[in-house]
Amino acid sequence: MFENSAGKDLIDQLKFMHDQGFTAMEDNGMKGKSKEDQEKIAQQMTKTNMTMGVFVAHKIYWNEPNLTNGNKDLRNEFLNDIKDCVEVAKRVNAKWMTVVPGHVDLKLEMGYQTANVVESLKQACGILEPHGLILVLEPLNFYNHPGLFLKKIPQAYEICKAVDSPSCKILDDLYHQQVTEGNLIPNIDEAWDEIAYFQIGDNPGRNEPTTGEINFNNVFHHIYNKGYNGILGMEHGKSKEGKSGEEQLINAYRKSDNFLN
Repeated sequence: MFENSAGKDLIDQLKFMHDQGFTAMEDNGMKGKSKEDQEKIAQQMTKTNMTMGVFVAHKIYWNEPNLTNGNKDLRNEFLNDIKDCVEVAKRVNAKWMTVVPGHVDLKLEMGYQTANVVESLKQACGILEPHGLILVLEPLNFYNHPGLFLKKIPQAYEICKAVDSPSCKILDDLYHQQVTEGNLIPNIDEAWDEIAYFQIGDNPGRNEPTTGEINFNNVFHHIYNKGYNGILGMEHGKSKEGKSGEEQLINAYRKSDNFLN
């Protein structure tokens, strides 16, 4: 996100982030990085007391069902990915990993699909619980990702209650939820005990706060007052290119975080 300001080197980018006041970093592709790069990133983050955020846990099926249809081979593929995540999480000092249950199965009623997903997640949590790791379910919007099974926060909440594990929680991506259902603060309140992580992105455009319709100042204020002290992942683009765009992005967060002043 900041290579125009810090260069392409991963460690230089981390140093820049820290100097700007960021206390955490997330990387969806961390699992696919080399062991050497993972260790270098973890060492630098430890030096500056930065927290590692989410990484994507498994192969996501964007156009065909995998967890929804109950196929045992596809379930085992998913569970093997989860097993691999344990070592990655330990190596990079991560706690959370993103899970997307994949595409709907058009030949099955939703109740059966939900039961299939719940069973897969229960087995995944059996792998993660002994290590204190958490999979976070991310509902994705229908506009960018048509046909996916998991779309809304109430649906993710229902699944987490059915799985009934401290290792199965919700990733509330506020961009996706603004597109899908809006009602951001009431849904945060209703699902609060199952939300473990937030991601940010304004709508339309999926760029930094202040570039769209979401009042992030109010949202940040609300979750702060509820006692949230976890990570807010910046899963979005920049509305302006180049170094000036990166400076504008940082200023947008400072502007949106001024409710304490």
